Parts: sequence; C-alpha cells; structure tokens
Amino acid sequence: MTLQPLLQASPTIQAHAAAAIAALVLGTLQFGLERGGACHRWMGRVWVGLMAVVALSSFGISGLRQVGPFSWIHLLSVFTLAALVRGVRHARRGEIAAHRWTMIALYLGALVITGLFTLSPGRIMGRVVFG
Repeated sequence: MTLQPLLQASPTIQAHAAAAIAALVLGTLQFGLERGGACHRWMGRVWVGLMAVVALSSFGISGLRQVGPFSWIHLLSVFTLAALVRGVRHARRGEIAAHRWTMIALYLGALVITGLFTLSPGRIMGRVVFG
C-alpha cells in the first residue's frame, strides 16, 4: 500500500477520495448509533455534506470521457445528489423507513459498490491499495 498515486493526483481527486473515505467510515459508524438521537442527527448531517462533496467533486474528474468530459459515473453523481435531498426530506417529514432505506441504498451503492470499482487495475485507488 502506498499513498504516492493519490498524493500525485489533482487536488480535486484528493478531495474526492478524502471525502469518500470519510463518508465510508462515518457511514459505518452511523450503523452502530442509536437511531434518531442527537449524535445520529449530527453525524448524519456531516455524512450528507461529505456525500455532496464526493458527488460534486466527481464533475471535476474526467478520466473516463464518454460524452464530452463526462461518463456514466457522472449519472451516479446526479442520482446521489437527488437521493441525498430525498433522504433528508424523508427524515424531516418523519418518514423514517423511507429515510433509512434511502440512506442505506446510498451508502451501499454510491460508496461501497462504486468504491470497489475504484480498486480496478489502472485506477488511482487500485494503485494505492495494491501498488
């Protein structure tokens, strides 16, 4: 494992990776907290902010150009931003089951599954983890 590929990447990629890693850790911790408590709400707000940084910063990354500077992954970023708004709206309306499933889906889909794709050969995080 070496951080050199990430340290040599653009500041946008570094911010994207840092926010994604922080969101992954915070999201994992969130599963162990009492639901609805002050700590859960505070950490949830931070998590939503981190996820917004991850999604928004992706628009500054254009390594997989398929349509102009964009690729299919940017559709996930748009979906993530919309789902974040929806998940927060569910919580504020007291629609807890919908909030829970929206946030779990975001955690799994936008962080875990896409995070595994970043470990592919030739990708920066793949080089960080596997050298």
